[in-house]
Amino acid sequence: MGLAMTKCFLSAGAEVIMVGSAPADSRQDVLKELGQGAYYRQFNVAETDKTEAFVTELEREIGPISILINNAGVHCKKPIENMTDDDFRQVLDVHVMGAFSLARALIPRMKARGKGNILFQASMTSFIGQPNVIAYSTAKSGYLGMVRTLASEVSAYGIRVNGIAPGWIETPMLHQALDGDEPRKNKILGRTPMGRFGQPEDIGWAAVYLCSPAASFVNGVVLPVDGGALIGF
Repeated sequence: MGLAMTKCFLSAGAEVIMVGSAPADSRQDVLKELGQGAYYRQFNVAETDKTEAFVTELEREIGPISILINNAGVHCKKPIENMTDDDFRQVLDVHVMGAFSLARALIPRMKARGKGNILFQASMTSFIGQPNVIAYSTAKSGYLGMVRTLASEVSAYGIRVNGIAPGWIETPMLHQALDGDEPRKNKILGRTPMGRFGQPEDIGWAAVYLCSPAASFVNGVVLPVDGGALIGF
């Protein structure tokens, strides 16, 4: 989904800095394909003691950051009795602490410029219960509070804060969660009125909308992009 969002934002005229834990030389082919306006930097968002320096360096090298999309994620599918403290903590460190730290670093800069957008990548598990993903659902449910609180706190400074709750989208993480679990797959499709999984670009264009002037009065919401799964029967 991160790559799809990058392509959509580039198509809309933005410059995009992709951030990931993989070494930069492993992303050269992707950067070549994406072309001008795309950058990649290696960073582990869970290393929150380094976030401020990382953001400072990005803005020094590339320029002011006006949009933050908290999309980094890890998954851990285990029943609760098999999930260790470290399993649980690792998921929260990436999703919650990583997003918090990036927002904390960028909000003062956005305030000084009088504009900005922060977008959180929530989940169906922000709204509905699913077994065996308690760390993931806890992290994604936490995003709802972060969206609402930050929107209340910073929108007077020209910063909008929103979220997207993707439905079940064709990604490697989806396959990690569903492969070998045919009953769960059938249950998901059965509750989705459109009867299919979404595509990463569905999330990409929703993100472009929420961060664009077209959504200038949209603030503090989490938009489901789910084929109707939340209202399906």
